[in-house]
Amino acid sequence: MATDTAMHVVSKVKPDSETRPDISHDDGDRERFAHYVQKDKITESAVTGSPVIALCGKVWVPNRDPKKFPVCPECKKIYEEMMK
Repeated sequence: MATDTAMHVVSKVKPDSETRPDISHDDGDRERFAHYVQKDKITESAVTGSPVIALCGKVWVPNRDPKKFPVCPECKKIYEEMMK
């Protein structure tokens, strides 16, 4: 009986939960920063769940508040060069 109960708990899925794959293609160091991405791409990602590409090359699906992280120094440098 204990096995049947355990299997039932393991196989139960919450209908209101959502899982997004971590499709980050780097060593994880860029996870500490907020990155620069085209605004329309962020909106598109929010609607479709598709990944975005930051100026520094990081690829991921945004799912956190960027205001809680310092700006990526590489993105900032690239952006400043573009504005010259």
